[in-house]
Amino acid sequence: MVGVALTDGASDVMLFSSNGKVIRFPETDVRSMGRVSRGVRGMRISDSERIISLIIAQPDGAILTATEFGYGKRTNLEEYRVQGRGGQGIISIQTSARNGNVVGAVQVCDEDQIMLITNGGTLVRTPVKDVSLVGRNTQGVKLINLTKDEKLVGLERVIEDEDNDADADEQAADNTDDTEE
Repeated sequence: MVGVALTDGASDVMLFSSNGKVIRFPETDVRSMGRVSRGVRGMRISDSERIISLIIAQPDGAILTATEFGYGKRTNLEEYRVQGRGGQGIISIQTSARNGNVVGAVQVCDEDQIMLITNGGTLVRTPVKDVSLVGRNTQGVKLINLTKDEKLVGLERVIEDEDNDADADEQAADNTDDTEE
């Protein structure tokens, strides 16, 4: 299981594979079934690949993809055409000796940040606007510097909550006032 999402009944589903492919199809292509059913095929993949991300496409934003050797990119959502479910998909990011396999994909806005996670336990938080916005069939840019034995294993979208930031700043100011006395 890669993900579960609550939808409005009229959205597009996007499935991303480890070899850099993506398929986007209307959720109406997936019929309702009972809980003991097998389901339907979303994307046809080879034995050596796996589905790594599920996104319910929102009208605005871009898709940010990242690979195991620390490369990634943003691509406008409009570049991912809608097609029928069950196909092999289209290229989302090129997988190569330089890039390695895809480890994740998230839908982002310019105001968001992403958290990159390595198998060595390194966490790097970076603004989305610093990641190049490029076409679908490209390799991307360096997102994180990795050591020789390190690989990127995941990424997550981080959404700043302005109310929490204001509370944290206020609490930090209160703590400073207490220590000065």
